[in-house]
Amino acid sequence: MASLTNAKRLVVKIGSALLVDRETGALRSEWLLSLAQDVADLRGRGVDVVLVSSGSIALGRGVLGLPTQDLALEQSQAAAAVGQIQLARAYEEALAPHGIITAQVLVTLEDSTDRRRYLNSRATMETLIGLGVTPIVNENDTIATDEIRYGDNDRLAAQVAVTVGADMLVLLSDVDGFYSCNPQIDSAAQRYDIIDKITPKIESQAGDAGSGLSKGGMKTKLMAARVATDAGCAMAITLGSPHNPLKLLESGANATWFTAQTDPQAARKRWIGAMKSRGTVTVDGGAQAALAQGKSLLPAGVTAVSGDFGRGDAVEILGADGTHLGLGLVRYTGEEARLIKGRRTGDIAAVLGYSGRAVLMHRDDMVI
Repeated sequence: MASLTNAKRLVVKIGSALLVDRETGALRSEWLLSLAQDVADLRGRGVDVVLVSSGSIALGRGVLGLPTQDLALEQSQAAAAVGQIQLARAYEEALAPHGIITAQVLVTLEDSTDRRRYLNSRATMETLIGLGVTPIVNENDTIATDEIRYGDNDRLAAQVAVTVGADMLVLLSDVDGFYSCNPQIDSAAQRYDIIDKITPKIESQAGDAGSGLSKGGMKTKLMAARVATDAGCAMAITLGSPHNPLKLLESGANATWFTAQTDPQAARKRWIGAMKSRGTVTVDGGAQAALAQGKSLLPAGVTAVSGDFGRGDAVEILGADGTHLGLGLVRYTGEEARLIKGRRTGDIAAVLGYSGRAVLMHRDDMVI
């Protein structure tokens, strides 16, 4: 059974109803400080932590004196613009005493459905995590319209978990797990401790949203669980309202754990391997040997490029004798790749006129 004890990279989703007082619209400062302590404790033993937090619209709405429900799109976006500043500042002030630097990352659905944007998001997040920063991710409600929205942070959190290769996702909720029916209206409801597979029966037992500030219900949490577990990420639903909710979860608090179906790296490799190649790059013997050792592909090792591909497309890797070596997501367009093939990393800026990525294909984006 999964637990926070063995997490290596953790994504935590925080809903508006946990972060913002429903009556006053004010930040629940003491609760946030307790969460910050949990994050610091996890990071102290080497766990990477990414927070996916709602709350910008709820906070901005209170500042602007807007009603708690039925906002027009323009009002929601205005509230988000005001609230995003407050939300980022709140996390910064809560985590700074622990020596933790925070970064605000705003995304939309397009950022995960478009491979170029996806690679940009992934590279940025990996860099932040590598620098010891805790990213605070939220949907970019200021610009997002219905057709480019996730619509709820449960699914956003699952996609973030996939993007950063997390092995664990925790949804802090207003209920302590997944139940056979709504426990608030049916005393016979049974909580699942572990769900190894999301069956039609499980899906039929999911309900809808329960609070005025939250848009997510159990249906969206099941969708998140499916995305996460298919990508090798275990997921937990647990009660988020008590102080130190992550510490409580680690100590055995009630929760429902969804079992990962594989591991993150294997899931990503399977996803890449199923893509259609948009071109080829041929490498020399030195690069071929480096790839066999699990290293990234540098422009210096490329001898030929064919195909009209874009950044983020899948491209076949060929050996010097034309044999198939693998498939990878390329970080340059076909035109750019032809210009920098055979060049050292330090020469890329002079050739292209701007500083590009150090590698043509990163080892995490290849199937060899």
